[in-house]
Amino acid sequence: MWWLEGFRSGMGRPEILLLVYTLLCSLGDCLFVTDYFTRTPRKLNAYRSFASVELFHFNVPEDTVVAVWNLITFKEQGGTFGDSCPDRNVTVYFRSGAPPVINPLQTRFPKDTIVPGSFAVTLTWTLPNRTTGVFNVTSPLPGDWFLAAHLPKDEGKISVKGLHEECQYLFQPQLIVQRLIGISVLYPGYFIDQMIPLHNRSVLYKVFIPNYISRVKVQLMDCNTKNRSGESCPVLLKIRSRAPPVHNSSAMDCRENVPCELEVPLPYWEQWYYILVERYLSSSDVYFRIGIQVKDCSKPSVSKGSSAMNMPQSFGTAMGFSLSETLPAASLPNVPQNGSDQGSLLTAEDSITYLAPMADTNKCWPIRPTLRNELDTFSVHFYIFFGPNISIPPDRAAIFAINLMPVLDSGGVLNMELKLNVSSVRGENITIFGCLNHGMPLSLHDNTSVSCESESVSGFHLSINTTANITKLRIPYPQTGTWYLSLRSLCATEHGFEMCTNVTAEVYLRSYLTPCINDCGTYGQCKLLRTNNYLYAACECKAGWDGWGCTDNTEAYSYGFQLLSTLLLCLSNLMFVPPVTIAIRSHYLLEASVYIFTMFFSTFYHACDQPGIVVFCIMEYDVLQFCDFLGSLMSVWVTVIAMARLKSIIKQVLYLLGAMALSMALQLDRHGLWNLLGPSLFALGIMAIAWTVRTIRRRRCYPPTWKRWVFFLFPGTTIATSAVALYAFVETEENYFYIHSIWHMLIAGSVGFLLPPRAKPDVKVTPLKRRRGCGYQLCVNEHEEMGLVDPAIITINSICTS
Repeated sequence: MWWLEGFRSGMGRPEILLLVYTLLCSLGDCLFVTDYFTRTPRKLNAYRSFASVELFHFNVPEDTVVAVWNLITFKEQGGTFGDSCPDRNVTVYFRSGAPPVINPLQTRFPKDTIVPGSFAVTLTWTLPNRTTGVFNVTSPLPGDWFLAAHLPKDEGKISVKGLHEECQYLFQPQLIVQRLIGISVLYPGYFIDQMIPLHNRSVLYKVFIPNYISRVKVQLMDCNTKNRSGESCPVLLKIRSRAPPVHNSSAMDCRENVPCELEVPLPYWEQWYYILVERYLSSSDVYFRIGIQVKDCSKPSVSKGSSAMNMPQSFGTAMGFSLSETLPAASLPNVPQNGSDQGSLLTAEDSITYLAPMADTNKCWPIRPTLRNELDTFSVHFYIFFGPNISIPPDRAAIFAINLMPVLDSGGVLNMELKLNVSSVRGENITIFGCLNHGMPLSLHDNTSVSCESESVSGFHLSINTTANITKLRIPYPQTGTWYLSLRSLCATEHGFEMCTNVTAEVYLRSYLTPCINDCGTYGQCKLLRTNNYLYAACECKAGWDGWGCTDNTEAYSYGFQLLSTLLLCLSNLMFVPPVTIAIRSHYLLEASVYIFTMFFSTFYHACDQPGIVVFCIMEYDVLQFCDFLGSLMSVWVTVIAMARLKSIIKQVLYLLGAMALSMALQLDRHGLWNLLGPSLFALGIMAIAWTVRTIRRRRCYPPTWKRWVFFLFPGTTIATSAVALYAFVETEENYFYIHSIWHMLIAGSVGFLLPPRAKPDVKVTPLKRRRGCGYQLCVNEHEEMGLVDPAIITINSICTS
């Protein structure tokens, strides 16, 4: 498909251009242009699934001779260069036509899945904070190219956002392409006189191959030097599809084969083919006649007027200019006609000879198109006219065409299903062989052929018979363009497979596009991803399942483990029952309601947050997560504010303001470090101020008793600190189930220790109201007001007249 010229690390821009110039100077007069493409740097992630890969999309123009990718990777830490960040390998994958299907963890692919090929490079660091690499592809295929980059899989540590500045690895690809301009176009069936001037090394041509062409033959005749002095033809003839040929393309040495012919059986349809005529150790002008002969299998004979079908739509039949104006054949020497040598220059019209295309004796059968029905993104069904049951006659193949739209369809999965109607074969031992090929159908002229490969085409094989009458084929990220499915029925005999007689098999054919394979199964989620304007889908697995379709259960969690982890995370919230009981007994009813709220939503949030099948959701996941986070932060807030022992009105205001501020902070960022530390530190500051004021007023430490410090405050603080340390530094994806359960129990336990005891009631007696009118006023002495004497004993200090 393409030729890889290697990978070098640390190459600069001048070296790249020198490499490109050296590769191009062998093609004619080096008439080329340079195009430069770049993408913005993106942060790379550790590989878990293809959903964690950074994908980059490029478009390589036609007639490109060499494409050079400059791969730049650099580190950042806290907005500066990460010189102290460790070196981590960066793997980059390349693929033409569709995103690469990668498997760095060597997991199992789903059954009946075809893995398209791709190639990869690994970048190693050459500087403390930066590394570059250059990867060049000679004669790249035109169209879409995709690069996928990722870091190695990490240990799965759960880090708190904002706790420390993490190392970021950024990747930026750049593409430099050199493409030829002004390439002469050859027309099938036309022979023209051409030359290689002395100052050129080679000449390059291209020809467009339409549908129903079974063979392409490049012919080079009348090759001479020095005005046809009889010297042997010192040229090499090379041909290649879709991109200009290079030195290691298939070539024919014309020095010993005059006329020189180079054939391409089963060429790609609706593609450009490039022909290179290269000088070989000659110091004079080289004259030759070159032409393209094609075999058309669509009809037994091809008239001259049908030559327009050999052109792409951009050429058309009403072009507005003559054929001689499009062929660069002016100022060429005369070609002797009928043995005469006129010795003068002819016009371009006289140097062109038309030979009708040859008819292929092996007739190619009609190709049945499919109807495209788009249901949703990457949800497309291809319906066959008068299908989905199709009849396969015994004497020929049934061929179907499936057209995938450029860019639009390459980010999903192409599915193919075949089912044989056993009753239709009437007891014959029949087998249906199918070949799925991209670009052109593989003709099965041989009655016993069961191979899906040829010299230039390779495809995917399918087969069904009376024993195994169902088969499936899945191609993730298929190349866009036209796919051809060829179905042929053969009967098994003692001597192998032979053509069946008078048996028409009936087959059910279903072809469709889906975003992911089987919607990623029970233990996966199909995600729709975007890179710039390109959409693609990928599976994200859970519960230890892995693979492209989440079907690899090598490290999967068992049902018992899933049930145990769910019960641990949910039942560990019951540790809030003792703090709720203590709060109610101490008349902290508002605080108790917050603890109940936290216990309820934390339990159901973790029941809904499980990765496996032991899942129970009473409402939307996002709502449960918000309520769980809000309850956890509010529990800390009301506990610390209660410890400050503020006046009732001030405490209620702080509770309301805290709930509003925490709701706003969680809506902005639920995983930020300061969402947890900010309210906690602010509440601790309020508590510290309140305790300090009481200490100054009473001139003694507050709380006043050492028992309160030793048996309540110190254990509660130790437990809370241990819980925060486990949450921030110990928790990983593997130990999450029991470490987070311990976090629940420690936080709830610390609340039970830190919640202050019940406040003593205010025993100060208010003075009696003064009676109006005539009579006496009863005066109570100060001792009675302070409640230090028996209220039943009342003494009168004085009698006051009104």
